[in-house]
Amino acid sequence: MLVGAVALLALGPLASAQGRPVASAAVAPPPVNAGFDYQIGGDYPLAPGVSVVSRDWFSGEAAAEPAYSICYVNAFQTQADERGVDRPDERSNWPRRLVLSELGDDPNWGGEYLIDIGTAAKRRRAARWVGRMIDGCARKGYRAVEYDNLDSWTRFDGTPLANRVPFGKRQALAYARLLAERAHAAGMAVGQKNTAGVTSRQSREVGFDFAIAEECARYDECGRYRRVHGDHLIAIEYRRRDFRRACRTVGDEVSVVLRDRGVSTPGSRRHVYDAC
Repeated sequence: MLVGAVALLALGPLASAQGRPVASAAVAPPPVNAGFDYQIGGDYPLAPGVSVVSRDWFSGEAAAEPAYSICYVNAFQTQADERGVDRPDERSNWPRRLVLSELGDDPNWGGEYLIDIGTAAKRRRAARWVGRMIDGCARKGYRAVEYDNLDSWTRFDGTPLANRVPFGKRQALAYARLLAERAHAAGMAVGQKNTAGVTSRQSREVGFDFAIAEECARYDECGRYRRVHGDHLIAIEYRRRDFRRACRTVGDEVSVVLRDRGVSTPGSRRHVYDAC
């Protein structure tokens, strides 16, 4: 993962005609169909055959070269507050006016609150806040970033609060573009995390370089990601039968792994890991 990291950073950002930073030619996505592990729940040594790993930006460290490391950042929602932990992506540390506290936390992920990206000013402010996380990824030597919860505007679908989310797909993609520009300027590739409805054109406009999809076999979405990203796809399944299906349908072309939902470390009774 650390291969070329110093050289990438030394190149510095390029500038577009509009003055925005754009990706250096040296920014590269993870190798196609490589052995992958999803370690956002805690670092542990890479198993034989694993050469690409995703780890948490705050608590994780980039794996030793020549492995390729992806930096996990929860950019569209807060992290839950943890006792004894002080990290800038926790709800209590985010700028208060950017946290949609009035909606309550994510119905599926307790303690996580949506970030308000409904206006250009709020998107810029949120991107500046996440920028310190992106810079942390670069300092640690990560080669890429994955921004989780791109589809946060859908979190309250099917609930009485659905119409109170003050942004949608357009605003989420505009915010993602700001984050992608920041990562590219730091020499890192950018992974689209989930959200199968992103089109090829939208992906190019944002600056996504590859995709990480959770449960694309379960929801019959792997083909949608591949139409946009080709073989630059990492598929993570959490049920054995979906994992088998992913291996059967796309496992010869893209990285596919089975993990437990808690993405626990070895030694935990819940730890699960398998690859095609």
